[in-house]
Amino acid sequence: METFKKRQKEMRRLERQRDKAAKRKEIKARKAAGIKSESDTDTETTESAAASDTVTDQSTIDRGEF
Repeated sequence: METFKKRQKEMRRLERQRDKAAKRKEIKARKAAGIKSESDTDTETTESAAASDTVTDQSTIDRGEF
């Protein structure tokens, strides 16, 4: 019985691994074609917001405001 569970677990792991590889390949193909997906836009927006927050925090420290 235990061997069967291990085999199922391994098969799920391999399936997730294949899915992730396929997703990476799709994203790479989209970037090469110049197509942006919603998730790419969301990631860029989040990164931009984080960068602007860092700049704001640094400027506050430079002016001596706390």
